[in-house]
Amino acid sequence: MTVLGTRGLRKEYGRGEGLVRAVDDIDLDVAAGETVAIMGPSGCGKSTLLHLLGGLDRPGGGSVWLGGRRIDDLGERALARLRRDEIGFVFQSFHLMEELTAVENVELSALLAGRSPRAARRRALELLDRVGLAERAAFLPSALSGGQRQRVAVARALTNQPAVVLADEPTGNLDSAATLDVLRLFDSLHEAGQTLVVVTHDARIAATADRLISMRDGAFVDETRLTGGTTGDLGALVGLDD
Repeated sequence: MTVLGTRGLRKEYGRGEGLVRAVDDIDLDVAAGETVAIMGPSGCGKSTLLHLLGGLDRPGGGSVWLGGRRIDDLGERALARLRRDEIGFVFQSFHLMEELTAVENVELSALLAGRSPRAARRRALELLDRVGLAERAAFLPSALSGGQRQRVAVARALTNQPAVVLADEPTGNLDSAATLDVLRLFDSLHEAGQTLVVVTHDARIAATADRLISMRDGAFVDETRLTGGTTGDLGALVGLDD
């Protein structure tokens, strides 16, 4: 079953000779439980595509569908609810609120969705335990390593049990050891049936997906079916076993 899809998706910037087709007529289908990696050089449009998929930006043409529902033509309020309840985001720069503890960062979206403080806290603590940070729940982001902050960001993305998690260069700011931790976490999410779309420029990260799509100049240029990485070979993949 297709969870996330696009048809003829386009996004352009500028005019005339300065026109840039950041996303150029893209069709995409992501199946339930699938991990799709989108890879390409800087400036190829992959982050713009992810923003369109998540409703963070509006397309110039075409359509975006989530769970059989068209979302690109939703009003701002409905789109904000959808982003909160049905899509999880993981960014390269973490985007944690520095004045909130790890558990407060994770529970915030549940509180905004109307959960009781007790239920939101319980869910946040469960997720922090799942990502191996239960003992860091009361720490501010400034007291956490880069890998730990990214694991908090992943826990936050899962708070409202999203249909899909969208990750934009999730290991781009991490060293090899932290990258391995995050890859193991994503691998466990995949094994649990979470649908994932991961944008990356790193072939080692892309190799852990079910499907790799190569992107250039705003368009898909190649697609490869992969076997997907496992926790057993991730160390070698990120260069820790050399």
